[in-house]
Amino acid sequence: GKREPEHYGTTTAAALDELMLAEAARRGVELDIRYTNVEGEAITWIYDAVTRGVDGLLMNPAGFSHAGYALRDCLKAVRGFPYVEIHITNTERRGIKPVTSGEAEGVIAGFGIDSYLLAFDAMMRILARGPSAKG
Repeated sequence: GKREPEHYGTTTAAALDELMLAEAARRGVELDIRYTNVEGEAITWIYDAVTRGVDGLLMNPAGFSHAGYALRDCLKAVRGFPYVEIHITNTERRGIKPVTSGEAEGVIAGFGIDSYLLAFDAMMRILARGPSAKG
């Protein structure tokens, strides 16, 4: 809610967390929310999620969009683990080409905070289809 509100709006991380946890409760699923500015930490979390049998990943790679090649390689390594990428703004319109997007089942971008809810819905649909066959 503080960084470039003209792009990202004024919703705080806490308010977004509340929104997403309420949506998870409504759908009867568990949601684990994490934040980091450390790419290696994000990578460790993803590998751990796969090992623990987590069903899928919703992620806004934020600053990792620009140079997160190690994160992209991690996502390549866990093919079959559903990943939906989220961006509050339309990255295409802003000339941003996220390096991680190519590893996602799909990208939801440009709908503000609603991008998170749309991505949640997309993940639920992906999981309902059964095992992923990314390629």
